[in-house]
Amino acid sequence: MAEYSSLLLEKAVDELSKLPGIGKKTALRLALHLLGEEKGRTEQLCKSLNDMRNNIVLCKRCYNISDEPLCSICSNPKRNESLLCVVADMRDVLAIERTCSFDGLYHVLGGIINPIEGISPNDLRINELPPSNARPFSSTAPSFTMSAPPLKV
Repeated sequence: MAEYSSLLLEKAVDELSKLPGIGKKTALRLALHLLGEEKGRTEQLCKSLNDMRNNIVLCKRCYNISDEPLCSICSNPKRNESLLCVVADMRDVLAIERTCSFDGLYHVLGGIINPIEGISPNDLRINELPPSNARPFSSTAPSFTMSAPPLKV
């Protein structure tokens, strides 16, 4: 027997509840909200999600998410190319950029080494890290920063 009076609603709730941090109760609330919205609003949300999923690419230089082959950070001439911050994933870039305190470039590894989950250095973009002699530096010594999430023990 179906949990709700509509199988379509049940399917929508099931799909929404697969998102991180969204349980069945919140998924039902979101689904009912969307059901009450104008049809055009829901269609625009679906289109935005499809466009995001189908059109976002990885920057060919730093591997951050981007709408273009070169992200807005790497293509910004005001960024300090002598500073490189190596981060685990794109969420780290977003968090650091929100602080407005770093004006250098990034290198997104695509995860962290985790032998328990079978993630080895070969699974990350360590080899793609540009060698220090390949990056353009100013007359000052190059700076390198590593940003990593805390270890889970």
